[in-house]
Amino acid sequence: MKTVGEISKMTGISVRTLHYYDEIGLLKPARVTEAGYRLYDDDALERLQHILMFRELQFSLKEIGEMLDAPDFDTRQALETQIRLLEMQREHLEHLIAMARQIQKKGETMMDLRAFDQSKMDEYKKEAKAKWGNTEAWQAYEKNEKQGKDFARAGEEMMALFAELGKYRELSPEDESVQQKIAALQNLITENFYPCTREILRGLGQMYTQDERFRKNIDAAGGEGTAAFVGQTIEIFCSNK
Repeated sequence: MKTVGEISKMTGISVRTLHYYDEIGLLKPARVTEAGYRLYDDDALERLQHILMFRELQFSLKEIGEMLDAPDFDTRQALETQIRLLEMQREHLEHLIAMARQIQKKGETMMDLRAFDQSKMDEYKKEAKAKWGNTEAWQAYEKNEKQGKDFARAGEEMMALFAELGKYRELSPEDESVQQKIAALQNLITENFYPCTREILRGLGQMYTQDERFRKNIDAAGGEGTAAFVGQTIEIFCSNK
């Protein structure tokens, strides 16, 4: 068994991040002592290894959780996928380095922009997500996509909701009017994308705060701090359900 501190020293991951992984259910300790110390066994360390590898390959925490928790997840196949993706990443970087050195040597200024094409790697990643990310929510999303759901319009409505929530930032996240906006957000996601359960909504709230891309977009819609406010409001909404 290893403590959070020991794992932090081994991997360079902060204790805070390990606590966060526990909170979102991505990496649970094998047991927690009476004093509240988290202890991790070999199975937990193996799962952490997959998490770190997939993170290195730019998968989101949500994607990683879905793949690792899939009923047919296979450790050996996952490792093979990770190795192939790392090889592709290495080949991509080696090509870029060679191109940059050639430009430096010849004094050229124009680069071959095709060197930045990562479509093959993206396609391989999609296959991995399709294999292990076959959750009920993902199936519902694909069904809506095939039925021609207007995701762009739904996305605009979602941004409009975030803009409205931005105007409520001076209120308490527990305020009834604020909570009603979160209920509307949950309904919007369910009606247009996939069944937005309490667990999924809570995960989205954490992602809105933790993922820089989402945070920037939401703050752009509602003003600085909106993403954090939405995350707090969602957590309260889910806790009261």
